[in-house]
Amino acid sequence: MGMFDALNNSASALTAQRLKMDVVSSNIANADSTRGKLVNGKWEPYRRKMVVTEPNGSSFNTMFQTAVDSRSGGTGGGVKVDGIVDDQTPFKMVYQPDHPDADKNGYIKLPNVDPLKEMVDLVSSTRSYEANVTALNAAKGMYLKALEIGR
Repeated sequence: MGMFDALNNSASALTAQRLKMDVVSSNIANADSTRGKLVNGKWEPYRRKMVVTEPNGSSFNTMFQTAVDSRSGGTGGGVKVDGIVDDQTPFKMVYQPDHPDADKNGYIKLPNVDPLKEMVDLVSSTRSYEANVTALNAAKGMYLKALEIGR
């Protein structure tokens, strides 16, 4: 275990949670966008985005062996963002015959964004972000105390 592993792990988690909050904000902002993407000359509604994260730098087997091996004192390598993917759940169909994007039957497609689900994701990311800030400050405090011992 290196001296700054705790700081690096918290920093990677802070970065990932910040990105998740940005994506949730984008989803909420586009919750009513009927023209999100032009596909084959026709507009499709905005499609909900999701952030995919994974452990940084190791496979599950490597991390398991590191955790089992008591001599290494492995702490993992934090997390990394693997990508931002589109949610493939179907769009919501709403009857609005006066809308400019309505089909011949009067229905429009609305984005597959559920504001309640987005708020749950936002609160979860916020809490995780706060927990990582607390862990970062605790590690910083321990390093400062170690420096005081060395005086």
